[in-house]
Formats: sequence, C-alpha cells, structure tokens
Amino acid sequence: MNRMLSALFSALEAVIVVAVGLAIPLVPLTILWGAQYGFAPNWTGFWRLAADAWLLGHGTDIHVTVDTATATASGLAGAGTPFTLTIAVLGFALVTVLLARRAGKRIAETHHRLLGEIVAIVVVGLLSFGISLSAINTDARPSIVQGTILPTLVVVLGLAIARFDELPGLALWTRWRPDTRAIVGTALRGGAAAAAAVVTAAALAVVALLLANYAQIITLYENLHSGALGGLALTIAQILFLPNLVIWAASWLVGPGFAIGTGSTVSPLSTTLGPIPSVPVLGALPQGDLAFAFVGLLVPVLAGFLVGALLSGPLAARIRSVGRGVWILGAGLGAGVVGGAILGLLAWASAGAIGPGRLQQAGPDPLTVGLFAALELGVSAVLGMVASRR
Repeated sequence: MNRMLSALFSALEAVIVVAVGLAIPLVPLTILWGAQYGFAPNWTGFWRLAADAWLLGHGTDIHVTVDTATATASGLAGAGTPFTLTIAVLGFALVTVLLARRAGKRIAETHHRLLGEIVAIVVVGLLSFGISLSAINTDARPSIVQGTILPTLVVVLGLAIARFDELPGLALWTRWRPDTRAIVGTALRGGAAAAAAVVTAAALAVVALLLANYAQIITLYENLHSGALGGLALTIAQILFLPNLVIWAASWLVGPGFAIGTGSTVSPLSTTLGPIPSVPVLGALPQGDLAFAFVGLLVPVLAGFLVGALLSGPLAARIRSVGRGVWILGAGLGAGVVGGAILGLLAWASAGAIGPGRLQQAGPDPLTVGLFAALELGVSAVLGMVASRR
C-alpha cells in the first residue's frame, strides 16, 4: 500500500512540474484567444503554440514551414524556405529544474524515494511524448525524440540536485589525499564562484541596458501593434528568454561576444549588426562601437583575482605536503578550467537558430567563450593567490 501511495504521489508531482511549465505560455494565449479573438479560432492552434514554446524551452528542435504570405510580410531573407529553430528558451528549463528539485525533496519524504523518482521520470517522459505528438502540424513539427528525452533529462537534473549529497562518487572523494581534496575542492568552488560572479555582472549589465534603452524598446512595442494582450504574451516570452540574454552578456564580458545572424558580431572590440527581428528586448543591444567597452573585460579578471585571494588563506591552512607553488598553480588554474567549462556550457545552451536564413546562427561560440574564460579566470586566480600569500 505504501508503495502505491508513493508512486501516485510522485506521479502527481511530475504532472505538476509539467503543468506549471506549460501553463506559463498557455494561460496568456488562452486569454488572448478569448478576449481578443472572441473564441472564434480553433483553440488547438493556441495549444500547439504553447506546446512548441515549452518544447523549445527544453532544447527541442522545431522544423518550421512559413506560408508564402507570412514569409513575404516578414521581410526576412529566406523566410519562405523551411528552417529549424534550435534556440532553447532557457527560462522554461530553469522553471522545470526548480520545480523538479522541489518535487525531489517532497518525494524524499516518502518511504520509497527511489521508486518515486523512477515513477516521476517515467511520467514526465510520457507527458513529454504526448505533448510532442500533439504539437505536430504542417507549420511546425517538433522532434519527437528530443521532445520526449530532453524535458525528461531536465527533470532528472532537478531530482539529482535535490539529492546531491547522496550522489555516487562522494565516497570516492573521501579516499583522496587531504591535499588533493583541498586543491580540487578549492578549484571547484573557485571556478563556480568566479563564473557566478561573471553571470551576476552580466545580469546587472542587461538590466542597465534595458533601462537605458527603454524608449527604443517602447517604440518597437508600438510598431508591432500587438494590442494589450498580445503585448502581454510577448512580454512573458521575452522574460523567459532573459536567461539567454544574460549568458550572451556574460560572453560579451569575457570577450568573444555573440552573434545575431551570420556575419554579425556584438563584442567589446566591435559591434556589427545586420537586420534583426523586431523583438522589443533586442532594442537594448548596444549600437556601434562603444568607447569604453574594453572595461567590461576587467569583470572576469577581477572575478578570478578576488576568488583566488579569498580562497588562498583557507586553502593554505589545509595544505601539508606540497609546496606553495604547486597548490597555487593547481587550485588557480583548476578554478579557471572549471569556470571556463561552466561559462562554455552556458554559452552552448543559450545559442541556436532563431529564424530563417542568416538567423540560423545566434548566440555565442561556446568553445571560444570557454577558452577565453578559462584563461582569464585561471591566470587572475593564480595572481590573486600569489598577492594574498605575499
């Protein structure tokens, strides 16, 4: 009986995780369907749009075919040719991870945690499969395989975070030599902290750009003539896209920057933008070359230096059998590798195709961002540790 109750409870938690994520686009679209269109169109079209948005937010590729009239009205080169959307609207994935983490903690309170987690994963997989099937139509066709697997993997990540202390491998960690554990642990903490500092600075930069370019953003809203409800739906979509913009800003601070279309570049060294979609939030993008843009490059350097200086003392107190030069290089450069890997993975997750033609390339190059970040964070962390010890 207890097993059955645990399984049912876990299944309900899984349904809630999926339902909340789907409700974010579906509720405003349903209100739009009733208030602006008078319930006249078939509601299934709004359902498919919400399902596509949810699937896209979890990394599912969607093959899009635009009719001739819409392609001509868009003014985008190549809009009439079928294309694939690959950009992940990371706000959806973030919501799913947080909800799955909460579900994992609630499932842990039952007497059959492992069974509950397996049931939750299976239920999410089945729901994702059903959503993917229901979203298929002649205009937009999501990948059934990706639509089933990727949202499920995001939920697995949330459940894993909920039981992080019990993940396999921690027992092996305790078998390492104390000096090795100290150096590796410092590298992991330092890299994560430095990457978090860069992302935090990027978030503040995005907020500053939105405030500074508020008039331009409002003008783009007015030019779209979307109405109050349409504007609300568009605003929600842009809020969900904000994590992508923050990661793009972090790539800008690191140096390589990002692209919005083939042949374009937005970086501290130069900004070259061609035609871009008339999305209001993109009105916050810097135009032309900024006089003091190179100052942004100091952010990862300062982040690495401060992390190295702050962690040097606690690390030195734990080292017993290796020389100072060894643990400084090991921990400092290790922090750079960890931070670079984190920022590179974030860059990879945030990039993709956002439209037809030249818009098949958008976002940062993950390898370049990772390498630049590893070098900047690693070298500055070593210098921070050296300065702290002196």
